Amino acid sequence: MEHLIDQLIQLAFAEDIGPGDVTTLCCIPPSARGKSRLIVKEDGVLAGVEIAARIFRYFDPELKMTTYIHDGAEVEKGHIAFVVEGKIQSLLQTERLALNVMQRMSGIATTTRRYVKELEGTHTRVLDTRKTTPGMRMLEKEAVRIGGGVNHRIGLFDMILLKDNHVDFAGGIEPAIACARNYVKETGKKLKIEIEVRHFGELEQVLETGGIDRIMLDNFSIDNTREAVRRIAGRYETESSGGITFQTLKAYAQTGVDYISVGALTHSVKSLDMSLKAIEE
Repeated sequence: MEHLIDQLIQLAFAEDIGPGDVTTLCCIPPSARGKSRLIVKEDGVLAGVEIAARIFRYFDPELKMTTYIHDGAEVEKGHIAFVVEGKIQSLLQTERLALNVMQRMSGIATTTRRYVKELEGTHTRVLDTRKTTPGMRMLEKEAVRIGGGVNHRIGLFDMILLKDNHVDFAGGIEPAIACARNYVKETGKKLKIEIEVRHFGELEQVLETGGIDRIMLDNFSIDNTREAVRRIAGRYETESSGGITFQTLKAYAQTGVDYISVGALTHSVKSLDMSLKAIEE
């Protein structure tokens, strides 16, 4: 999936610079050299340092980056994450893209770390979802991983997840699972099968049918989740999803569920404030 990141970088530069950065070109000589430093402006978890380095290399291989704080570190306002040096024209033209990526990724990593810490003392892990910014999924899911969360699936190709609409269109729980199992057998693909259930009736149908790896309990209350986990009794992995907030996260985890998926990790986080400033010499 590395090629997707390169395509994103290429598209981002095409969008931002277009035929040329006229401000930089009009006032900065091509031979001028300088340095910039990444300044963290609020507390959080740093993410995107490696991607920033990739952005700099992509645009100008001669840019040199010295890293002081790595991805995953908890940072405070005023910390200097790295210094990058080289042609000033290149520094100015890469500045915004590097910041946009790092601020977004750090915001996601910071939010994820908060959820992970809330789950300490339980065996439950927090999962991301496909509720990501189109084109930036690889970076946003990497930020979740850096924050300590678990990537659910990258897209529609690396896991079978039979959700409510799949079940309804397929004609029910049993035929949906049968189709999934046949597909795995016929294609030879090593894919896990997960199925979403909306109530205890569907859960019982899944338990009677079998042949899956994980059961997603969609919009179950805390008490119903506890009962569902008891009924599943270690036969399959369990996941809670739908309507779970930070305030109810720990209570759901205490039911014994294996995973809790949280769309808010990526769809509505606040970016972490930081700036890339010139070093005057």
